[in-house]
Amino acid sequence: MTELPQANGREVIRALEKAEFFVKRHRGSHAVVVHKHDLMRRAIVPVHGSKDVKPGTLRAILRGAHLTVKEFKELLR
Repeated sequence: MTELPQANGREVIRALEKAEFFVKRHRGSHAVVVHKHDLMRRAIVPVHGSKDVKPGTLRAILRGAHLTVKEFKELLR
């Protein structure tokens, strides 16, 4: 199993935007990101300043976005 990288909410959103996701709405400290072509690929990303997203939450984001950990690591670069 590939180890999850550490990233804060803004970094996660930036990486997802590289994979053709966009922020549909942002209210309070959570952003809803949706894929441009497949609206069923979506995730809710917590944005709490510079705090890293917890591993379980990050795994749920990747599951909702239909991305593997390896693909996500490539997008973070």
